[in-house]
Amino acid sequence: MTFDLTKYLEYLLVMAGVTYLVRAVPFILLRGKLTSVFWRSFLAYVPYTVLSAMTVPAIFYATDNMLSAACALVTAVVASLMGRGLVGVAIVACVTVLGVDGILMLL
Repeated sequence: MTFDLTKYLEYLLVMAGVTYLVRAVPFILLRGKLTSVFWRSFLAYVPYTVLSAMTVPAIFYATDNMLSAACALVTAVVASLMGRGLVGVAIVACVTVLGVDGILMLL
């Protein structure tokens, strides 16, 4: 397989254009301040949704055992709802995975 520089540059330019349009179009269309409560609320939750969409699948593929991953997810959610910080939630999830995997190894 050979490297085709012109094809690579075409793809690169298309990707750059699409990325620019995705970022620039909202600024062009939404010139004024958003007054709709629905859209302000919707846009406020977008970062949390994207972070969850990237994090939750990674949790299930971080370990070979789905049971320990599910238990870690549940304990991480509970720890975060209890007001723990990011490091505390990560530690609780890691300890849960180690504990569940250790128990399963004994069985």
